[in-house]
Amino acid sequence: EGRRVTVRAWCYSIVGVGGNVVPVYLLDTDVPGNDPYDRRLTDYLYGEDQRYRLCQEMVLGVGGVRMLRALGFDQVASYHMNEGHSALLALELFTGEIEHSSNHRERALERVRRKCVFTTHTPVPAGHDQFRLDLAQSVLGSERLHVLSSLGCCDNALNMTRVGLALSHYVNGVTERHGQVSRTMFPGYPISSITNGVHSATWTAPSLQALFDKHIPDWRRNYLSLRYAIGIPADAVRQAHEEAKRRLFDEINRVTNAGFDHHALTIGFARRAAVYKRPTLIFRQPERLRQIAQRHGHLQIVYGGKAHPHDHEGKALIQQILNWQKQLRPAVKIAYMPNYDMRLGRLLTSGVDLWLNTPKPPHEASGTSGMKAAHNGVPSLSVLDGWWLEGYAEGATGWCIGSRDHGADRSDEEDALELYRVLEETILPLYYGRPDRWVEVMRSTIALNASVFNTHRMLEEYFVLAYQEQRHLQQQAGSA
Repeated sequence: EGRRVTVRAWCYSIVGVGGNVVPVYLLDTDVPGNDPYDRRLTDYLYGEDQRYRLCQEMVLGVGGVRMLRALGFDQVASYHMNEGHSALLALELFTGEIEHSSNHRERALERVRRKCVFTTHTPVPAGHDQFRLDLAQSVLGSERLHVLSSLGCCDNALNMTRVGLALSHYVNGVTERHGQVSRTMFPGYPISSITNGVHSATWTAPSLQALFDKHIPDWRRNYLSLRYAIGIPADAVRQAHEEAKRRLFDEINRVTNAGFDHHALTIGFARRAAVYKRPTLIFRQPERLRQIAQRHGHLQIVYGGKAHPHDHEGKALIQQILNWQKQLRPAVKIAYMPNYDMRLGRLLTSGVDLWLNTPKPPHEASGTSGMKAAHNGVPSLSVLDGWWLEGYAEGATGWCIGSRDHGADRSDEEDALELYRVLEETILPLYYGRPDRWVEVMRSTIALNASVFNTHRMLEEYFVLAYQEQRHLQQQAGSA
């Protein structure tokens, strides 16, 4: 918009298990001398309107590249863009290369692509930022918009996903299924897949960490060693889980006064409140749910998660759950935990007995909450979508709703009936009737899922498939 915006950086240093320090730079525009509007650009995530959002993305993309250079990072081998939010960094690199390459467009394009990796994280349209062309011209300027148009990124709107696709040599979805879905959404682009993972040490409860430290001493460095959890004594696994469950219940009963019982099967559901995630599917036939609980043993369900500030349907779902909370007691106790954050997320994914996931296929790109639960020996009951297509092993890591071949064409009613059937015929009889067998499922959940769905494995794949290839190409270009 013709204004100069000064950006400063705050450095947050993360120390790894081996003592290596990784600096994380957080950009800040609340700097004296900036326009009052610009000083607020880094105040809110998902805040304000489209203009605010596009200005933020210019600060992140263009400002991010310039900040790295100002800090002395002149020879960055790989710029990894997650979704289109930072895609303008590729435009900044491209305009710089055009000048460096004496306006040789194709040579500049190839040099930028060698440096850029792009990961798309969702098949949901709302997750792919698009901006009106008049707004894009106002914020970015005519020259930048012309360059983006020439790259095929503007079709009635500036599409930030297409910016990342056009200017990256490696593009991936975050599960095998998501890669397939993304190729249908953006035909013509070679979209691969690398399945997400979670940071093991962050998402494992203290009691489980102590258990792993005792029986699998190198688990923090060697993720594959978690497969040896299959040999941990059953009583030790049970005791570690009971401690995690006690910590969660202390918090639930303190905050909500829900009166949760430590001995009752407790189901967890915590993620962003959105319609496609179907958090109320389990209440499709409330009377049947009540009868199941009365016949087989009490049920408890704990929820967590916030709606997007502008998602009124998501907010309505939370209100519906609060209404069921009153109607289904005492057979089914329900608690909705407020102020969901990472601390509460750790308590929930480690302290429940069963993790529930009910997205409408094929909208679940990955889903990581079930991976967090798996690190704590908590099996999943999930629709076969996202990561669960890869992590599901019947009766070993959990149970499924539906089938691999039929998901998108199934109705909510069909999925709800399947959910009730699995709960009534398999899960509740196992939990209350065969507790030793339940602990076996917990152990195999850690061994089969936690040992695979972690960030150590994920980053190894990125290095081999995306980053290492870039360095090789750059070395070739340098020697040429």
